[in-house]
Amino acid sequence: MIVEAASAAAARLFTREFRAVLWKSLGLTILALIGLWFVITGVFEAFALPSLQSLLPDLPDWTSWFGWIAAILAGIALALGLGLLIAPVTALVAGLFLDDVAEIIEKEDYPQDGPGRALPLATSILVSTKFLLLVVAGNLFALLLLLIPGINFIAFFVVNGYLIGREFFEFAAMRFRSEAEAKALRRRNAGTVFLAGLIIAGVLSVPVVNLIGPLFAAAMMVHLHKAVSAREAREVRPGG
Repeated sequence: MIVEAASAAAARLFTREFRAVLWKSLGLTILALIGLWFVITGVFEAFALPSLQSLLPDLPDWTSWFGWIAAILAGIALALGLGLLIAPVTALVAGLFLDDVAEIIEKEDYPQDGPGRALPLATSILVSTKFLLLVVAGNLFALLLLLIPGINFIAFFVVNGYLIGREFFEFAAMRFRSEAEAKALRRRNAGTVFLAGLIIAGVLSVPVVNLIGPLFAAAMMVHLHKAVSAREAREVRPGG
């Protein structure tokens, strides 16, 4: 079920119907990241750099190479700062197109079921914002665990797998169910949703590929929701 959902989502990503959503999401994400880079460098130059430069004149001449080291470290720090923001920024931008993704898959792959209903704008913004905050909090927690060898790698996948699996599955389910029903369905299938989230976390861990990770996550969870719903429907039928 999980492998089938992932394969179906991957196969759909570069189809003609999906391409417009993909390019819009990528374009906005790249623009947002470029803007963030200028903001981060501006903040660094306004606050951190003057403090660093004020220390350098007090150093002996033979230590002038400290300036080069400081510049290199500053560049690494800026790159790491932007790297940490890629996941939440991508998730936030992709959140604007989740309903578009779901509509394409429901129309093309499940025409017999009929399309779901798009989430109201306020609900969509709330879901995207909540997911953004969860991703930031989860990755900060995982970042703290980087200091613990052997746990850091596992922590990234466990934290992101749980959060991503939960939020994207509930999004797909809420197109056909109330929020309470979507949460209840996710809890009944918590193991399946978590394992699917781990696959998505793996996609998000690959540089460049992680830019399309949220769209892949939305597509995969639409397929998984359909499969889980069909399985539960079979189980409640007499003799099922």
